[in-house]
Amino acid sequence: MEQHRISPPRSRQRPQPPLSSQSALADPPGVYGVRHPARPVPPVVQALRRLPGPRLTGLGGGLFACVAMLVIGALDWLLFDGSALVYGVLFLPVCALTALWVRGPDLVTAPISVPIAFAVGIVPISGGEGGLGAQIMAVVTALAMHAGWLYGGTLVAGLITCVRKVREMGRRRRRVRPGPPPGRRPGS
Repeated sequence: MEQHRISPPRSRQRPQPPLSSQSALADPPGVYGVRHPARPVPPVVQALRRLPGPRLTGLGGGLFACVAMLVIGALDWLLFDGSALVYGVLFLPVCALTALWVRGPDLVTAPISVPIAFAVGIVPISGGEGGLGAQIMAVVTALAMHAGWLYGGTLVAGLITCVRKVREMGRRRRRVRPGPPPGRRPGS
């Protein structure tokens, strides 16, 4: 005859000792209960931690990248006479920031929006003179000539979004710990 459980199942988690101070969070006990002194945090890291971490939607991340690359392209044209090296080097941090600042649910949009931003920003430095057809051909030629920067920035954005997605999935998995199936008793 089967016996039904009356009380709810107990979880088999170890009790955590209460944390009495903030130093316990920053300096957990090491091996054999020996505490190691906390490493000092560099001032640059402290300053970066104080900065706000914006969370852009997919559309906001795309608009940020397009506007940033258009401004960089215009400044490159004014200050450096349309240097492809300056434009390409400054494209990489824009890709990284776009991938870091986009929200978790919209991570897939970052690697898609940065190539579009590259194409938008290359218009001022492409050097097309004449009508609309000449300008379009200059942009297409510039995109073909500087495809390495385009692929590199897209790769940077893709890698950052992949790492963020894997970390997010790990956090979600740690939050939701599956227990034994209902109706089964542990050990039977």
